[in-house]
Amino acid sequence: METVGFIGLGNMGSGMAGNIQKADYPMVVYDLRAEVSQGFVERGARLGTSPAEVARNSEVIFTSLPGPKEVEAVALGEHGVLAGIRPGCVYVDLSTSMPTLIRNIEPKFRAKGAHVLDAPVSGGKTGAATRNLAVMVGGERQIYERILPLLQAFGDKVFYAGSIGAGSVCKLVHNMIGHGVRQAIAEGLTLGVKAGVDAESLWECVRRGSTGRMRTLHDGLPRTVFRGEFEPPSFALALAHKDIALATELAREFNVPMPLAILAEQVAIEALNRGWGDWDSSATFLLQEESAGVEVRAPQVDPVQAGKFIQTHPEA
Repeated sequence: METVGFIGLGNMGSGMAGNIQKADYPMVVYDLRAEVSQGFVERGARLGTSPAEVARNSEVIFTSLPGPKEVEAVALGEHGVLAGIRPGCVYVDLSTSMPTLIRNIEPKFRAKGAHVLDAPVSGGKTGAATRNLAVMVGGERQIYERILPLLQAFGDKVFYAGSIGAGSVCKLVHNMIGHGVRQAIAEGLTLGVKAGVDAESLWECVRRGSTGRMRTLHDGLPRTVFRGEFEPPSFALALAHKDIALATELAREFNVPMPLAILAEQVAIEALNRGWGDWDSSATFLLQEESAGVEVRAPQVDPVQAGKFIQTHPEA
C-alpha cells in the first residue's frame, strides 16, 4: 500500500486526512501548527518537518491549503514538495486554487518524472469528516485511475474532469454558480415578502420546484437567513469571496463575460466591508434585505422539519 503524505490539516484537510488514515494507509503529515498533527501521530502517522520531507517519504502527496499563494509556496518553495518528490510519485492539490497555477506547476514536476493532479473538493467541513465529498480531478487519466481507490477513501463522489486544471475550473464554476444562485434567491424572496407572501410559503414553493433541489440551500437558509443567525458559519463569507474572485479572475483570463458573477463578487465585497467576513456566506442576504426594506425571517421554522423534504426526496 502506498505511503500517503498530507500537508495542511485545517478544517478540510484534517477530515480528509482522517479518512485516509481510517482506510489504513501509512501516512506522513505536516502542518505549520504542530499541535494539529498530534492526533495523527498518536494513531501511527509519521510527522514531517517540511513539505519536502513529506514528499521524500511518500508515494502520493496531498495538499489542502487556503489558496493560490499557499499552494505555490508549498509546492515550489525552497523546502516545498517539488524539492523532495521522487520520480513516479504523485502530487495532488485539493485546494480551491487557480487553474493557471496548477498548469504552471505541473511541467516542473513532470521534469522530475513526477505526476500532478488537481482535485478540489466540495462538501464543506462536515463532508470532509464524513466522507461526503465531491472530488473533481484534473490531470492524466491513467494517474487518476491509479490513485482512484485513495481518492475514494475520503470522497464518495469522485469524478474525472479532464486534463490538468480541469478540476479547478469545475470547482470555481460550481462555486460561482452557487453564489450567483444565492443572490438570485435573495432578490426573489425579498420581492415575494414585500409583495405580501410569507417567507415559509415562498420557500416551500421554491424548494418543491426544480430550482429548489439544492441541498445546501435547503439546509442552509432555514438555519441562517430565516433565523437571522449567521454564526457559526457553515461556509464563511471571506472564503466565499475568495472563491468567486478566483472565478471572475478566470473569466477575465479567458474573456468570458459573467455579469451576475461580477455583481455577486461586488455584493460580497460590500458585505466584507461591513465586517461580516467570519459570518456565514449567506449574510449577503442582509444587504439585499436592507436595499429592499424588508426582512426574510421565519423564526418558527425548524431546520429538522425543513430537511424532511430532502429525506423523502433523495433525488433533491
